[in-house]
Amino acid sequence: NTPLYDHIYRMRTGTAIAFGITVALFALLGLQTSGSVPGGQIAEIQSAVASSYSLSLLAFLPLVLTFGLALRGYPALPTLVVGAIAGALTSVVVQGHDFVAAWEVFIGGTEPATGSELVNELLNVGGLTGSAWTITVVVAALSLGGLLERTGVLAVLAHHLSKGVGSSRGLIAGTGLSAIAINVLTAQQYMSIVLPGMTLRNLYDEFSLDSDELSRAVEAAGTPTGALIPWHAGGVYMASVTGVGTLEYAPFYLFGLLSPVVLFLMTLTGVGVPSTTRFDQPQHAD
Repeated sequence: NTPLYDHIYRMRTGTAIAFGITVALFALLGLQTSGSVPGGQIAEIQSAVASSYSLSLLAFLPLVLTFGLALRGYPALPTLVVGAIAGALTSVVVQGHDFVAAWEVFIGGTEPATGSELVNELLNVGGLTGSAWTITVVVAALSLGGLLERTGVLAVLAHHLSKGVGSSRGLIAGTGLSAIAINVLTAQQYMSIVLPGMTLRNLYDEFSLDSDELSRAVEAAGTPTGALIPWHAGGVYMASVTGVGTLEYAPFYLFGLLSPVVLFLMTLTGVGVPSTTRFDQPQHAD
């Protein structure tokens, strides 16, 4: 039940730390390597895009509107709808497509024919139908969570988990570990978010913790770690797209490794984490 922008605001510190360390480490790795950017490939991409699309500042209108509304704090659904409508209008006005063609792209995705296989692969996306699998997994995860809640399974799990939790810091760290464990066991990112969230939310009330602490823990530990697991949907997708095995790219997926580590370190050190025991009022860290 955490508002989206409250969740984003709560994530900012840990994400900034993990991202900053990631950038610094990649910079160090870059200084230790040699090579050059293939100029011919860059020219091929530029030529293919310029010859197939009309490039102007208006093409950035959907992006500007979406980010602008998001930064102003508008709800996610209206923001996405406005961005989609702006994209369709841009396709009609800037690219010269008719409305039917724009609608077909919205539903079925794009099948670009730029003359460059590389550009075609980069721009080939599935539209609404391409998101069907993701939507199905989300609905299945929510349905499973609701089923487990109504049958009392989540209450039993929460009861047993609560026996090993004596402080708010232990609860947050345990939430992160449970999200990673669900990732390993179910191979689906959404399960790692929904199941710990629904199972542990009452415990956060007992420890007088806001719901954004729960959403932060499952996000920081559950979302980025899926691609580190070879049999996980995220790991399989990344390996198929990059052509690099999961265990081969895992050491270089620094943000995915650092995000849960930063969460656990911030929790253990009490940085920005309320220190409470069960049914206590939160004492926010300075």
